[in-house]
Amino acid sequence: MRSSVGTANGTEGLRAQNLSQILTMVHRNGPLSRSELTRRSGFNRSTVGALVQALTEKDLVRESEPAVGGRVGRPSPIVQVNPGVAVLAVNPDIDALTVGVVGLGGHVHQRIRRETHGIPTLDDAVALTRDTVEDLRSTLAGLDRVLGVGIALPGLVNAGTGRVLVAPHLGWRDADLTGPFSQALGLPVVAANDASLGSLAESIFGAALGVSDAVYLNGSASGIGGGIVTGGAQLVGSRGYGGELGHTLVSPGGAACHCGRSGCLDAEVRLERLLDAAGEAGGGIEALERVLSDDPGAAVRAEAERQLELLAVALVDFTNIFDPRLIVLGGFLGALVGFRGDLLSEAVNSASLAGGVEVSRAALGPELLLIGAAELAFRPLLASPS
Repeated sequence: MRSSVGTANGTEGLRAQNLSQILTMVHRNGPLSRSELTRRSGFNRSTVGALVQALTEKDLVRESEPAVGGRVGRPSPIVQVNPGVAVLAVNPDIDALTVGVVGLGGHVHQRIRRETHGIPTLDDAVALTRDTVEDLRSTLAGLDRVLGVGIALPGLVNAGTGRVLVAPHLGWRDADLTGPFSQALGLPVVAANDASLGSLAESIFGAALGVSDAVYLNGSASGIGGGIVTGGAQLVGSRGYGGELGHTLVSPGGAACHCGRSGCLDAEVRLERLLDAAGEAGGGIEALERVLSDDPGAAVRAEAERQLELLAVALVDFTNIFDPRLIVLGGFLGALVGFRGDLLSEAVNSASLAGGVEVSRAALGPELLLIGAAELAFRPLLASPS
């Protein structure tokens, strides 16, 4: 015979799971009616009503009346997340540090990008983040609560310990990453590889929404990283280091890579090479977008086509290995898709074994990595709203 305590614990555990399911559903899919939540969850109407009521009392969701239509009967209330429940998102890079305030539902309230003079040290990044958060105070004051901080780092981060193994372009090695940020900001901090978080964000809110098998590549000033979604789950590896697609060989004997090899995708397909060809040295992705949107000139066109050719070599390998339905390219790689995505798509589908893969640019734009970092920080709440 089960004890009453055990039964109570089981009931509470089931209720917590149900609350998590409803909150996650509204967080990831936007406003939904109670009737739609009933259909999607498989719960009965009274259970959905009770769960929504509990989440409303915790101020995690809010209800509103739907727009008046021609339907007969009482309309089902619309349930949406409270975007005033938010986290801070941080993305350090070699040329700038970006800090954003992101609410439930992936809503970016505000973001600030601070250019750095030289490559920041870890201490520099912590101090700059603290100062930038001060400039976000008016936005933060209007929120209901800030739960924590998510960091999207261009490097290898141990998911369990919060230590950075190596962020080669930043020069950060074997260091406590989350501890100093937590001490400076007074909030719990989690961190992961930036490209993996970009992949997560695009699969939830962006171009890969509803796609169970996708490959994502992000190109930043630091280089190229990747993320893989297979069977609807993100491939992260045993320690969170999975997805280092930038170190795929594309040009044997080519440019030296920081990993110690030569001819890696990360060494050959570079933002600064494109900017140098355009006479925009020191510019960013926005400068590249501007150059490529007009007639870029022979030098830029030649470099862009060279990089597209090498990028295609890597994408063919990824297609043969992972068999994705979709390849999503973000950062400056997205700008290359906008320039001559037809060349890239044709090359990938003609050279890969199965073909039939769509190549698309990321949908979330400059907010991509912040939304991914925020999703990491929201995980504890979404898993256990109670």
